[in-house]
Amino acid sequence: MTPPQRPATLDDVARRAGVSRSTASRVVAGTGFASPAARERVRAAVDDLGYVPNPAARALVRGTGVRLVVAVSGATPAVLDDPYVDRVVGAAARACAPYPAGVVLQWLPLTGSAGLERIAQDRGVAGVVLVNTTERLLEAIPTALRGRVASIGIGSRTVPAFDVDNAGGAAQAIHHLYASGRRRIAMVSGPRWLPCAGRSVQAYRQIMRDAGLPVRLVPGDFTAERGRAAAGEVLARWPDTDAVFAINDLTALGLIAGLRGAGLRVPGDVAVAGFDDIPHAAVSTPALTTASHPVGRIAAAAAIAVLRRRPVPPVTTFSSALVRRASA
Repeated sequence: MTPPQRPATLDDVARRAGVSRSTASRVVAGTGFASPAARERVRAAVDDLGYVPNPAARALVRGTGVRLVVAVSGATPAVLDDPYVDRVVGAAARACAPYPAGVVLQWLPLTGSAGLERIAQDRGVAGVVLVNTTERLLEAIPTALRGRVASIGIGSRTVPAFDVDNAGGAAQAIHHLYASGRRRIAMVSGPRWLPCAGRSVQAYRQIMRDAGLPVRLVPGDFTAERGRAAAGEVLARWPDTDAVFAINDLTALGLIAGLRGAGLRVPGDVAVAGFDDIPHAAVSTPALTTASHPVGRIAAAAAIAVLRRRPVPPVTTFSSALVRRASA
């Protein structure tokens, strides 16, 4: 049995054509000077050998990069454990499939500047998708990265933003709680440093004011553990609470566990609604009422914008829809 031949390399092309490797590279890439005779010999060698340029190697040589960095800002590296981040990375990886690029995940401290400088100096980086973006982070974007960055969250004059309509989704969930007869509605919010989390809080405050109802806010951090603890805080401060809207589904699931641990029925005594519509929301007990969050579409759009390097609108907003289930 004849062993399979290895793919032809650029060195093979150069030897067959009788030119230097750099000359062969210029002819194949279509850049730089080469004599007409050298070009003809290189092209003939490419045809004879069936040489196919390696797009990843070409990207490195040109400095256009072979890695898309998903950079997640947070107080600690624990932010990388959030299932939301998994969904962003998976969608970005699928979007990268047609390109000579893979995806890497990196934590950025809330200051962010040093990490962004290191990314900017790496020739292997094709671009960056920022997650949990803050104004401070946007101000720290190095000039070398401009045109190669997109944000999931807030943006700036030089960084396009892709995000869900947080306020609209939150409003739908809260209006649903109100329409079901709930009047003492509390909310567990997200981290104060994250601008997008503030949109949901603003929507909650506005709805409560318009309805003449008291505002009952408890801080959260997007985790189920904090949701469970927040349930105890809500009950201690406002024992008559009959509904809670949580900033995300993990918080909502923690809330349900905390409420049931305190002997309350969900939704009999306290209704609970979340935001995200994660896969587990549909199979929890009770199944969670929530507002949808098209994370995959958002992350894919941000990744493609970075990889194509074409002008896009400053802000691209994706709608959220209420998903009614048993918890509210």
